[in-house]
Amino acid sequence: MNRNPSLSAPLRRTRGIVLLGLAILGVASAAFVVRRPLMMSAPRCMAGRWHGCFDTFNGVVLMTLVTLPLAALVVWALAHRRRGAGVTSPWRMSLAEVGMVHGTVPFLWLTMMPGAGPGTAPRRVSLVPLRDLVTMGPLGIAGNLLVFAALGFFAPMRFAAAASVPRILALGVGCSVLVETAQYVLWLDRVSSVDDVLVNTVGAALAALASRRWWRTTAQAPSDRPRPALTPAG
Repeated sequence: MNRNPSLSAPLRRTRGIVLLGLAILGVASAAFVVRRPLMMSAPRCMAGRWHGCFDTFNGVVLMTLVTLPLAALVVWALAHRRRGAGVTSPWRMSLAEVGMVHGTVPFLWLTMMPGAGPGTAPRRVSLVPLRDLVTMGPLGIAGNLLVFAALGFFAPMRFAAAASVPRILALGVGCSVLVETAQYVLWLDRVSSVDDVLVNTVGAALAALASRRWWRTTAQAPSDRPRPALTPAG
């Protein structure tokens, strides 16, 4: 029996609506859970004060959530421009670019925040694998898993050269080593640990595996080239 090909479009549209609804529900649920600590930083952020907003975990998370509509607007503008130029997969590429930036910069900001004694406390380096995992705790491990998760999730969707788990592992290791080195050089009173590199890399790899169904198809086609114009035969 022949299947009606017109049924695929409504099904794809319905699946997209369901995924969008789940994403909105997830963001709303996360905001509800952390509403109290975020509201503690809201007055300072709204007043434009640096201290208490951009130098605290609650303030950075609050500003990340507040700028989500702006990020969505940037995605729409980039996709609209690419669609007019005939670029292949404009929405996927635009979402990947904005997602990499919006999902990575806040975690890098938190990672580079100085400790209690920047410039005065002795520099600390931990090169023994798995020794610091116990002191991290569940919250610390979860935070380190998310540092480069957005990069691992979206980079293979945007760049065909990154559409490989070993390459994402190498990217995660390289970025993590740069962050740990910067913490040491800038004397931020933070521990430069090999366990941070390991956990950050694992988070990037797991996120890449989660988006594999999208970036595998992207790797087979040019990423940012307009579609060739069709010319009539004869």
